[in-house]
Amino acid sequence: MNPDKTRKHALEIFKAGVDAADPIKLINEAVDLKGHSITIKGSTFDISTYENIYIIGIGKAAAAMALPLEKILGDFFTEGIIIVKYGHTLPLKKVRIIEAGHPVPDEAGYKGAQECAGILQRSGSKDLIFFLISGGGSALFPYPVNGLTLADKQKTTNVLLDAGADIQEINTLRKHLSQIKGGRSAQLAYPATLISLILSDVIGDELESIASGPTVPDTSTFADCLGIINKYNIKDSLPPAAWEIFNKGIKGEIEETPKSGDPVFEKTHNMIIGNNLLALKAAREKAEKLGYNTLLLSTSIQGESREAAKLHAAIAREILDSRNPIKPPACVLSGGETTVTIHGQGQGGRNQEFVLAAAIEIAGMKNTTLLSCGTDGTDGPTDAAGAITDGTTVNRAVNMKMDPAHYLKANDSYHFFNRLNDLVITGPTFTNVMDLRIILVV
Repeated sequence: MNPDKTRKHALEIFKAGVDAADPIKLINEAVDLKGHSITIKGSTFDISTYENIYIIGIGKAAAAMALPLEKILGDFFTEGIIIVKYGHTLPLKKVRIIEAGHPVPDEAGYKGAQECAGILQRSGSKDLIFFLISGGGSALFPYPVNGLTLADKQKTTNVLLDAGADIQEINTLRKHLSQIKGGRSAQLAYPATLISLILSDVIGDELESIASGPTVPDTSTFADCLGIINKYNIKDSLPPAAWEIFNKGIKGEIEETPKSGDPVFEKTHNMIIGNNLLALKAAREKAEKLGYNTLLLSTSIQGESREAAKLHAAIAREILDSRNPIKPPACVLSGGETTVTIHGQGQGGRNQEFVLAAAIEIAGMKNTTLLSCGTDGTDGPTDAAGAITDGTTVNRAVNMKMDPAHYLKANDSYHFFNRLNDLVITGPTFTNVMDLRIILVV
């Protein structure tokens, strides 16, 4: 098959996965209003019994989740506020949009979080709150505990990112530095009825890890925070105020996040409307329509990007050499979310680094194409969703006097693929269900 056609297929398969996770479609499928009865994922509520109905949303998909919900609720809902990443807005009629910083929280997010907390706090037993939660929500919803500044929170996030901590580890610390994460939003809202509609961007769909679980009982503890700090040896890099909070929490001088069985969760309903598996299944269906034999490897790929790349490259090589585990034309799909430990001064993201490492491994291999992209359209602090490579990439780079190993060592995958015109740039997709990786062997 022509390499250009294979690349085109990889992009089409990725797009099918992203389209399946479209929040507008997912909300319309999950929420049904007939008269005064609203049914959500099989649970029915009589909305005529509530005095006020609010919409709160956080995350990269919040605007796309709010758009259909405000249409469904019509005149029934009172007001709404959502916080999205800069550039992730849609034309909403009644719900107010606040754009804020991600992955490092900023002042706009802090002010938005205060406003959302205000709605939660003033709601009462006869009120209903829809809480729309998607990936990116944790950074977009910063409300530090007393004694901690936003700058302290920002530095803590940066320290964790630079150390290579995964999203669950980052969120464990975030929850214990927040007034509204780790179940504390449900605590603020009680005794109002709280319905959280959740688009999962974490491995295993762990509710408490998605956007730091603002409406979910938290199983993590201050002791867990200490374990993460010691694991990455970052105690001396943390702001003193943050370390003081962790230290007091470990000693029991600061109250833990609310746990399972706490009465504040009695009127809280947490419902997942979409996840990585949904996107992968749609991608697999598209691949099969294009004539590929398919293997859905895993939705739980994690760890260092360059190490995961070696595994995927080995699978591609095995298919070429032995026609195992599936025969060509083959499409191997995987999901999850890897991490990058930063050593260089370059620019890139976990998907671009994954593809660069894979490009080195598959150099010279014929009939092999590999793509890795974030479903949210943003890979790290770049404007790319990810990148695409094949067996000719390294040779093309060398002919342009680029050393792939040098770019990988410098964590500079963005500039490597930008020069080759192999970045995948989608712009905001308004969804977020982790990453999709596609191997095509023909």
